[in-house]
Amino acid sequence: MSTSKGTSSWKGSCHCGAVQFEVRTAIEPAGRCNCSLCRRKGALMSPLFEARELTILAGEDALTLYQFNTRVAKHYFCKHCGIYPFHQTRKDPARWRVNLGCLEGVDVYALEASVADGASLSVMEDA
Repeated sequence: MSTSKGTSSWKGSCHCGAVQFEVRTAIEPAGRCNCSLCRRKGALMSPLFEARELTILAGEDALTLYQFNTRVAKHYFCKHCGIYPFHQTRKDPARWRVNLGCLEGVDVYALEASVADGASLSVMEDA
């Protein structure tokens, strides 16, 4: 199991294998977020990377999009198994993060993680 801090290419998938992808990213520093969605999904995320570093190899049609609050961030889930593989960030929509638990050969339990204060970015707009 790898815990390399450098940027590498990784293959990944959702739980059922319908969504398969390749990403070039570092895996450390790993992070969590305290926003309402991330608290519930509990995923350990990669550092930020540029959108061009993510390639969906199979199953783009199996992805479903979830957006909330300001609807800037784009959170993707497999519509078959429900796993979150990656998302486009709100703070910088040109940057993405991947669920490290979806990457082959990564032991997420061997990684230390910081917690980002995503909850402070929440802006509830009046209806």
